[in-house]
Amino acid sequence: MSKLMIALFVAAGLSSAGCATQKDASMATAKPMAPAVPITKDAYDNAVRNADANYKVDKDACASRTGNAKDICLAEANGKEKVAKADAEAAFKNTPKAREDMRDTRAEATYSVAKQKCDALAGNPKDVCVKEADAALVKAKADAKVDRVAADARQDAATKQADAAKEANTVKREADYKVAIEKCDALAGTAKDSCVSGAKAQYGKS
Repeated sequence: MSKLMIALFVAAGLSSAGCATQKDASMATAKPMAPAVPITKDAYDNAVRNADANYKVDKDACASRTGNAKDICLAEANGKEKVAKADAEAAFKNTPKAREDMRDTRAEATYSVAKQKCDALAGNPKDVCVKEADAALVKAKADAKVDRVAADARQDAATKQADAAKEANTVKREADYKVAIEKCDALAGTAKDSCVSGAKAQYGKS
């Protein structure tokens, strides 16, 4: 068992009753399994309002606590609010950068709570606890950046492929048009004129 886990268990023991937001915060700061489903502006605004309202409730629930237990509770309430808003923004913007920002916010919320729990310790165990929290934050942000760069690359590749396909279709239609016009040369008079007009209409030529 890592020293960070030991530290977290110790801190949890000091506030065994727990904060009403603790479970929600730990769930909210977990890495999402898949990108959020895109939402509308109205849904985004509603999510922000809900986050504000829930934060007030969670913050009020911390009022009866004191010392480190209260600090942890407030950090969890604050993190839960930020994560909810970041999730909503990522779903609304629906871009690789927005999803990276959302994951960064989750990591920072987890980090803030972990740092508060480390305050229940002293000496080297506390130092180790803080360093492990620091490392977890750095790793989470690094992973989020890698995934964002990969998503950007896929998006760029898809755009280039679509552009290449469009160009190829244009070139092929032009080649087919030239074939059709060449076939018209075997005709004469009205028949040729009709053939040329038909070819132009088919291939969008004026």
